[in-house]
Amino acid sequence: MPGVLSEIDEQVALLDHGSPPIGRGSDGDGDSWPGRPSFPPQRAYATGMIVAMCGSSMFFLALVSAAVVHHGMPGSNWLALRPPSILWGTTVIAIASSLTLVRARRLFKIGQVRGFSRWWKITAALGICFLGGQLVAFHQLAAAGVFLVSNPSVSFFYVFTVAHGLHLLGGVIALLWIEFRRKVTIARTTATSVAALYWHFVTVLWLFLFSFFLIGG
Repeated sequence: MPGVLSEIDEQVALLDHGSPPIGRGSDGDGDSWPGRPSFPPQRAYATGMIVAMCGSSMFFLALVSAAVVHHGMPGSNWLALRPPSILWGTTVIAIASSLTLVRARRLFKIGQVRGFSRWWKITAALGICFLGGQLVAFHQLAAAGVFLVSNPSVSFFYVFTVAHGLHLLGGVIALLWIEFRRKVTIARTTATSVAALYWHFVTVLWLFLFSFFLIGG
């Protein structure tokens, strides 16, 4: 996904070169406007988000490591869980949401506010659809008699999907806040850039987890 990679490259550039000095009444991107509050430089938000993503990555890697160790323990009763079929659909939705977000950001950069708003809302809607698909997956497992305590693989599956779902929910809330906010506490250019970075991270995280499920996690 070239568009997604360009979003990440943009954030790396921010960390390498920093942001212009922020003066009194700045909009957060280096432009001063009388009567506007001052914002921290965009680099600070990007750095904070990258640190948060590193923490989340370590959390999920620790869970995957625990699952692998449990799977390989002598006498383990681990039975590989076949992922519910709906997860193929939610995976497509996850990829599509990153692509629509790239589209929204491109329109934002050229000043097409109406088009940006439309594609931004579509991204948030796709995120909600993804969460709905995860609930359908849980229902499919329950209908098949597969519950949280049925097997260690099922337990890990629920932990992975719920934890990821909470991360995605946070992303949806961020998108909606940026679209409908009334009180300005961060420049919109900064907010959309950082939110896009986080959203793409959550998408990549899901692709990693889904691949783990497919190979017998």
